[in-house]
Amino acid sequence: MKLSVIGCGYLGAVHAAAMASIGHEVVGIDVDESKIASLSQGEAPFFEPGLPEILSDGIASGRLSFTTDMAQADGAEVHFIGVGTPQQKDGYAADMTYVNAAIDALIPHLQPGDIVAGKSTVPVGTAAGLAERLASTGATLVWNPEFLREGFAVKDTVDPDRLVAGVPLGDEGARAADILREVYHPAVAKGTPFIVTDYATAELVKVAANAFLATKISFINAMAEIAEVTGADVTQLADAIGHDARIGRRFLGAGIGFGGGCLPKDIRAFTARAEELGRGESVGFLREVDAINLRRRERAVQLVVDALHGDMFKKNITVLGAAFKPHSDDIRDSPALDVAVRLRGLGAWVTVTDPEALHNAARVHPQLNYVEDRDEALRGADAVIVVTEWDEYRGGLDPEHAAQLVAGRVIVDGRNCLDAAAWRAAGWTYYGMGRP
Repeated sequence: MKLSVIGCGYLGAVHAAAMASIGHEVVGIDVDESKIASLSQGEAPFFEPGLPEILSDGIASGRLSFTTDMAQADGAEVHFIGVGTPQQKDGYAADMTYVNAAIDALIPHLQPGDIVAGKSTVPVGTAAGLAERLASTGATLVWNPEFLREGFAVKDTVDPDRLVAGVPLGDEGARAADILREVYHPAVAKGTPFIVTDYATAELVKVAANAFLATKISFINAMAEIAEVTGADVTQLADAIGHDARIGRRFLGAGIGFGGGCLPKDIRAFTARAEELGRGESVGFLREVDAINLRRRERAVQLVVDALHGDMFKKNITVLGAAFKPHSDDIRDSPALDVAVRLRGLGAWVTVTDPEALHNAARVHPQLNYVEDRDEALRGADAVIVVTEWDEYRGGLDPEHAAQLVAGRVIVDGRNCLDAAAWRAAGWTYYGMGRP
């Protein structure tokens, strides 16, 4: 099939390349000329494992191309909308500027029978309004939310755990669902659940999933706050309750909390939309979820301050991590960088290292010191804090080796990802999040 993907940021670029990798003819369209130039050369503008390979393969095969010319969408059977919906600058609500601009630019190029598939995360009720705007073109809108995990986005696109299609009622919706099944044929053929529903449900699936995950993370971090004043160990607590099949162990890792371009802004936008609908009380708990999440960053900073007996001025602090999660160079709302900036604000000399995210971090926070080599970043540190659980830190950093590099053997484990006993045995003063 011939497909177009409008918006070639993180979501759109991965989707375009993944669709080409399963055999479709795909054109990616974006207004950013430099981004299109990079993608056209097979160069990913961000770090995502597996993306460079399918990007290069797609371009070499001729199935994948990128352009700034919306007219190149002509003739595509399905047009995917994958632009961003950031948080508004003056509030919690989602900024729909890019979605509306994409639809406006696409409308002149639509033909009767075309499918427009929205993948962006939008406030519930958006799709119904967009469908009305598309009605005069004869195209059908479906809402097909994405469920990508950064670091695993290629796999999650090619081999998703479920597919959701919000469609209009009647034959038009049934036809649209069938076309989407054809788009995702390899996944559908292997039995991946394909859920056909209405627009509102499809929109809610995405934000509800993110709200649940955020709540689970903040729940265990709330338990960490209790553990810290009672002497309990939150990691053992998580193990114990995680054995309950109704709860499960995943996303019960206490630490400095979540960040990135999805969870924080999505739960805030969900709260704002619920209030617009007169049901703010239904998701009022999400404000506390957000507050708990932000408090854990403050707690991590306080642990460093306590470890250095309150004397932060010109102390050398090494921060291991800048990306909001491992296997990514994404620094959007990164708890790791937030902690680093707060430490710098207290008068410390802060050195940040990260396998992939230093360039992005330096562009946004030039006041920090950045060192690519992990061991060089550790040299002379009065204290070390782990804030992104890269393998290079959680399992690849030997406490005996690290002890030979630093000035002070103080380590704060902001992700509870280190072997506390091993670090203490090597002479380190170890501080965890919600651990004695």
